[in-house]
Amino acid sequence: KFARRNATKPFIFFMQIKIDKLVFGGQGMGKIDGKAAFVWNALPGEEVEARVLKNKSNFIEAVAEKIIFPSPERVLAQESHYLSCSPWQILSTTAEDYWKKEIARETFYKFGGFEPKNLEIISEEKRFSYRNKMEFSFAVVDDKITLAFFERGGRSHTPIDGCILAEACINDTAKNILAWINEVKIPIRSLKSLILRSDSQGKTIAALFVKDHLNFEIYPELTPDFLGFHIYFSSHLTPASIPHEILYTTGQNYLVADLNGFKLKFGLLSFFQINVPLFVQALKDIEKFLEPEARILDFYSGVGAIGISLSKKVKSCVCVDNNKEAIEYAVENIALNGLKNYEARLTSAEKITELITADKTVIFDPPREGLHQKVVDRVLAVEPSRVLYLSCNLTTQARDIKLLSEKYTPVFHQLYNFFPATPHVESLVILSATKDPLK
Repeated sequence: KFARRNATKPFIFFMQIKIDKLVFGGQGMGKIDGKAAFVWNALPGEEVEARVLKNKSNFIEAVAEKIIFPSPERVLAQESHYLSCSPWQILSTTAEDYWKKEIARETFYKFGGFEPKNLEIISEEKRFSYRNKMEFSFAVVDDKITLAFFERGGRSHTPIDGCILAEACINDTAKNILAWINEVKIPIRSLKSLILRSDSQGKTIAALFVKDHLNFEIYPELTPDFLGFHIYFSSHLTPASIPHEILYTTGQNYLVADLNGFKLKFGLLSFFQINVPLFVQALKDIEKFLEPEARILDFYSGVGAIGISLSKKVKSCVCVDNNKEAIEYAVENIALNGLKNYEARLTSAEKITELITADKTVIFDPPREGLHQKVVDRVLAVEPSRVLYLSCNLTTQARDIKLLSEKYTPVFHQLYNFFPATPHVESLVILSATKDPLK
């Protein structure tokens, strides 16, 4: 079952394995010698030859390099680097929807102790060109800098020309900045990342993160569609793209999106949903569960996208987030849309739990780590009649719902394919403090 392909590379092993199913995270899973094996580029029913990445005492990680018997659901990937950005490019759209529902059911049963009934997923026909934010790394090919992604399961860089997940304007702007990088000859050791955002109307802004203090005689020129460019020094001591110092700025550092009939400003570094059409659908479903003249709390609010977009049915709203840039834009967005009885607070949710009261409708859209225990405890103590929980991480959402199940019952559950061609999915759960289904 295991074989060493090349005796001159003694640490590279291959295995032949049959794949049983797809699992949370996106890999195909099978068993070999009684041990679970998680294999990228492998689909249920396939027999593959896979290169072993990790061989631990209780599991194996690998990537399939030869498909011996392919699945009928396998389709041709649109990009050579698909494993780095969207490993489910090889899966048909019908099968993708099926497996996202199956994985969600399994995850909620395993981590939440319940299985959602009649669980459905909303997808759009548009499978690519949907992302309004991208972060690229860099590599060197033939003495020229190229865009790059990290290799799946490794630390090396995969050179790319762009990514079909991104809106076309993002790829165009990235290529223009890349041409400038090569023109001014920035060394690869100085480059960390390039972040670009778009407004879904063809306009972009961008930030280049560098690991040295650099300045240049020329910079990329702005255009009617390329509205702002910024260079940040970001220490090599931190792998993340953290702006430690601004080195150059020109044009806008924000964009304005039209969301559900409202104008919303958002910045390069503040959170904003990356698939606007599907997010709008989620907002419509959330709105169905708001009583007229509802008083809402929008916790983990970002720039206020949820609370502000629901303002036609809302009497008052407090947006709470611990990201300074996001709350500054939330304040601007409240004014931009002329909303009364709206406010934004810069603080962590767990530090302002006193805002959660029985007469409020609470909306959560937390980061991947889910709700803080202090937030859960406060909800259980005061019992708001309704909790609306949107999440991109099924495991922590399931965990939190289990914690809240002492007082709450899920009465609505919907999945949204915010991230086509990837294993990721968005989940909305409506919780009622009563045991009766919401009407």
